[in-house]
Amino acid sequence: MTNVRSSQLGSLCVFCGAAMGNDPHFREAAERLGRHLAEAGVTLVYGGGHVGLMGALAETVMSCGGKVIGVIPEHLLKVEASFKEASELIVVDSMHTRKHRMFDLADGFCVLPGGLGTLDETFEILTWKQLKLHNKPVILANIDGYWAPWLQLVDGIIAKGFAQPGINRLYSVVDNVDDVLASARREIVAAHKDHSKLF
Repeated sequence: MTNVRSSQLGSLCVFCGAAMGNDPHFREAAERLGRHLAEAGVTLVYGGGHVGLMGALAETVMSCGGKVIGVIPEHLLKVEASFKEASELIVVDSMHTRKHRMFDLADGFCVLPGGLGTLDETFEILTWKQLKLHNKPVILANIDGYWAPWLQLVDGIIAKGFAQPGINRLYSVVDNVDDVLASARREIVAAHKDHSKLF
C-alpha cells in the first residue's frame, strides 16, 4: 500500500452513487466536479460504472477532454453498465481488489453523495488512514448537507468513547465541489511538510 506519492494532485478517486438521488443538485455537483478535474488535468479514478452520479461524473470528464480510469469488478459487469468510453477500464476479480486498485491509482479521494457502496469505500479508506497506512487527503463534498447525518454519527462515536477526537482530522468537509481540488492540494502539501499533521 503506497502513501502520498508526490506533492502534486495528479489523480483523484471519487466515491459516489450508482443512482442519481432525488436532488438535482447532486448531479449538478458531479458534473461540475468533472469539469474541474478535466480543466485542471487531474485524472478521475472511480468505480467504472455508467449509471447514476458515477456515470454523470465520468461522462463529463471525458466530454471536457479529461482522463478517466474506471475500476470495476467482473461480477458487476453483469448487473451494472460499465463506462466503455473511459480512457482506461480495469476489470478486477473482487470488490476488495477494486478498492486497493483505486487506492494505488489515486493521490487523494473525494466523496460525493451515495449509498451503501459509497459508505463502504469511505469507511475503509478512512480506517486505513486511521491505521497510518496512508496520509492521502479525503474530502467529503457535503452537497445540500447530505453528509450531515454521517458527521453526527462520527461525533457520537467520539462522544461515546469509541474514537479519539482527532478522528475528525482524517477528512475535510467542503460544501461546494469548487473547493475540492484546492482542499486536496493543501492537504498533500501539508503531508509532505509534516508527515504527522494528518494523523
